This record gives sequence, C-alpha cells and structure tokens, in this order.
Amino acid sequence: MPSFLRRKSARSFAVPAVVAMLGTFAATAANASEKVLYSFRGGSDGASPYAGVITDKAGNLYGTTTTGGTAGPGCQSSGCGVLFKLAPGGTESVLYAFQGGNDGIGPYGSLLMDKAGDFYGVTGGGGNGGGWGTVFKLTPEGTESVLYSFQGGSDGRFPFAPLIADRKGNLYGTTDEGGNYIGSDCSEFGCGTVFKVQPDGNKITLYEFQGGSDGALSYGGVIADSAGNLYGTTGAGGDGGCGGGGCGTVFKLAPDGTETILYAFRGDTDGDEPEAGLVMDNGGNLYGTTFLGGAGSAGTVFEVSPSGAETILYAFKRGTDGANPESALIMDKSGNLYGTTYNGGSNGCRKSGCGTVFELAPDGTETVLYAFRKHQGQYPHGQYPAGGLLLGKSGLLYGTATAGGPDNVGVVFSVKQ
Repeated sequence: MPSFLRRKSARSFAVPAVVAMLGTFAATAANASEKVLYSFRGGSDGASPYAGVITDKAGNLYGTTTTGGTAGPGCQSSGCGVLFKLAPGGTESVLYAFQGGNDGIGPYGSLLMDKAGDFYGVTGGGGNGGGWGTVFKLTPEGTESVLYSFQGGSDGRFPFAPLIADRKGNLYGTTDEGGNYIGSDCSEFGCGTVFKVQPDGNKITLYEFQGGSDGALSYGGVIADSAGNLYGTTGAGGDGGCGGGGCGTVFKLAPDGTETILYAFRGDTDGDEPEAGLVMDNGGNLYGTTFLGGAGSAGTVFEVSPSGAETILYAFKRGTDGANPESALIMDKSGNLYGTTYNGGSNGCRKSGCGTVFELAPDGTETVLYAFRKHQGQYPHGQYPAGGLLLGKSGLLYGTATAGGPDNVGVVFSVKQ
C-alpha cells in the first residue's frame, strides 16, 4: 500500500483464486525461475503497477498502472495511469489512458472482466465528486464510462480494492476512508465502507465501519460465498490494541447488512494490520495475510475458521523468507497458497530486501520461488511486488512489481512453481 494510506497509528460471484490457462510468453530470463514479460518505460505505456493481472482465453494479460499514460490536470507530468494489455509475445498496448479529470486518476486493484469483454475497476482519485475516486467500466473498444464517482462523505472515498460481481452484474467493493465520520477514530478521514454499484450506476452503501470493535480502513476488498455473504479485512479497529486504534479484523457481512467480526487481531504473534483481501476454501475457511505482526514482526499468513478460530500458518522472519505481504493469496487445487511480500528476500535493494514470490504448503512449509534482487547496480527483474498473483498452466505464476526494470517503474513477470 502507498505510504500515505497507512495511517492506522495516527491513524455467480467472481472467485478470488482463479486458475487460468495461459500461453507461453516470450521474455528475458532473470534466472531459472523468473522471467520479465514486460518492463514499463514510465511514459505513455504506464508506470508503477500496484495490482496483479488477469487473463482471457487467448492468454492475453490485462492490468493497470497507477501512473504513466497521459499527463492530465490531476497528475501533472507523471501521468494518470493506464489500463494495459500484454499479448503472449510480450507486446504491450494501452487500452485506456486516464485523463485526470472526471474519468479518474490512478487505477488501483486488479481488473474484473465480464463475458462480453468489458473491464471494471476502481481509481483511487478523480471523478466528479471532488477527486475521491471512481468505479469505472471500459468496453473492448476502449470507451470508458464512470459508473460512480465517490463524493467523499458518507458514501466513502478512496476505493483501492479489486471488485467482484454477482450474476446480475452488481459490483461490490470497499473504500479505505469515508463513511462514518463520528467519533475520535473516524472524525478526520472516515473509517471506510463496503459498497454495491448496480449496472445502472446506482450506488448503495452496504456498511459503514464505526472505527471501534467492528473495524476500520478496509483496503483489501471483499469475497463472497454462495449465500451472498461478504468477507473481508480491515487494517485497523477490532479490540483496541496497537496504540488504541485496533490491529485489524476479519469480518463477515450478511446480505441484510449485519456485520460480524470473525477475528480481531491483537498485534502480537497473531498478526497486525491485514491489508489484503481473503481467499476461501471449500470448507469455508478463510486465508489471508497481515502486513505486520507475527513472531518475526514482519507479517503472517493466517487461517480463520468459520467459527472464528485463527491459526498462524506462517510468520515471516524478515530475512530471505520475505517480509510484509501486501497482496491477497491464491490457492491451487492441492491447497498450496501463493503470494508476494513487498520486502525481504535478497538484501541487494536495502536492508529490508526487494520482495519475494512465495509458496506455502498445507503443512506450513514456506518456499521462496523467487527473491527480487539487484543485478549490476540495477533492478532489471523488478522490486517491491504489491499485487497478487495469477496461476497459469505449466506451473507459471504471473504478477507485477511496482518498481524495477530498466527505468525503475515496474515490470510484469512470471515465476515457475
């Protein structure tokens, strides 16, 4: 998550684990396990991807960058971000460059694609409501329309999480701020919301976090079960620990709007500050990550049962194993979990490391599939991955790194299992 968002101390549904069939990409080899599929140049092609990628049946990858593209009024020379397509041969094309006005600024969160090939996503800024962000749609022909512009009040502000959709085309997501502004924990920024946007653009606030035991600051979005219950995390709130603002929660939101806290983090070995969304197995168990906490104070991978019992599956040690996971996990058919850490791994970037791609087996064994590192004074293979992974055929995982590459503005990569 960008540092300005981390203010806790002051401070059918789309399935989250997608097994996609992808083609073989032509790329430059980093080592035996990692390949750079595309390096952003920081100009019209985009820069700084914070989200993962999705795919179509032909094996094309689609994603967003938070900057680059067109220099608009709200983003000056850095560009307002793009929605891009990466063909199996490695050719990148920009499907839409945000202009920095009512159309939105800075797309965050992975994209969602419907059967017609339309894309849906969110921008963290822009819109016609004062710059508090948007929910947008992009047709295959490249026509963008804003389904909803956040107004920054009780409706929420700053949507950063990926969207999910139900069979009727309703979109669901979270805002990091806005909603409830009452109380000392929410009065300055708001404590965040869970929302629904209907196909006609009508927006409904499903829940406003109150900043206390119910949680605050939902950055990671929601997933859903077959009954229509939504599940997500908040980075703050809960039991009041972690300096009084709470260490974060795992919550359930029923279709009638009733919120239940399944687990409130305490900020010690059980984890602190869950920033990412969740993934659910067939038994209803939820899996996620915390950015901080754990035995090594460098974040955790956790499981929460339907009854609310939490188990730490792995605690990062802030060494070669990785540190500070920001992205949601994905799960394969064997129950292995895959994710990224923003720091840790190789110490070639700085003491905290450049980040990793990891696998966690059901027995708790962690394997670093790739550690991003410096090479000849540069970071050609990427550094600081913040987005989630996409699982393809032949054991390939696809993702993005926010920095690195020849121009140090991010890459799209693949890693072997």
